[in-house]
Amino acid sequence: MKYSQATDYALHAMLYLISAVPDKPVGVQLLAEKLGVSPTYLSKMMTKLVKAGLIQSVPGSGGGYRLRRKQEEISFLDVIQAIEGNASLFECSLEHESECLIQKVVLDAEHHMEQYLQNKKLADLVPQLKTE
Repeated sequence: MKYSQATDYALHAMLYLISAVPDKPVGVQLLAEKLGVSPTYLSKMMTKLVKAGLIQSVPGSGGGYRLRRKQEEISFLDVIQAIEGNASLFECSLEHESECLIQKVVLDAEHHMEQYLQNKKLADLVPQLKTE
């Protein structure tokens, strides 16, 4: 399984916002430069994060993006689902008289992965950023 490049950038953008000065908006241009991505492309991802309620857009000359939720509450899964959606990674395409045994195994694995990613908070990485 592979997440999109958009998810990669969104996770890095969120980590940057979490490690930045609290409540001070970060402009999309600065964020795009830090990530090495076009501001237009980044704006599309940031819009998804706004719609998911993870960040908010601050208009004006000193505007940009800042966290909407407490940093300790934002999990990897929150960001991944904001970008990728929450559809299952596997859908059985065969007709079965009963439940598909293969899909049951895969869905169980997805559930474990989702629990792990929900318990992993981006803020937990901030101390490691300080040492790099």
